[in-house]
Amino acid sequence: MTKVVEITDKNFEQEVLESDVPTEVDFWAPWCGPCHMVSPIYDKLSEEYNDFKFCKINVDENPRTAQEFNIVSIPMQMYFNSGEKVDEILGAVPEHMIRSKVEDILK
Repeated sequence: MTKVVEITDKNFEQEVLESDVPTEVDFWAPWCGPCHMVSPIYDKLSEEYNDFKFCKINVDENPRTAQEFNIVSIPMQMYFNSGEKVDEILGAVPEHMIRSKVEDILK
C-alpha cells in the first residue's frame, strides 16, 4: 500500500474485513484537532509498510460504521487482521507507539 485509503460505510467490509493484509482504521472527524495531529503519521507509515493497509473513515459522514464499533471518542485507531479486530489505540499517540503496534501485528 502506498497511501492512506479513504473508506466509507459502503466499502468498509470490502476494504477492511475482506483485506488480504492487516489493516489499520483511523476513525476521525474534520473538527477533531488531535485527529489532524496523527494523520501525518499514518501518511508516513503507509509509504513504509507495503504489507499493511492504512485506512481512515470520517465518523460524521459514516455514522453506521462508527456506531457498529461503538466509537464514542476520536481519534480511535482499530487494527484488523483476517477480518477480525485485533487491537485498538485511543487518542493521539506518538509515532513510535503506532509503529510498534504495526510491527507486533505483522509478526
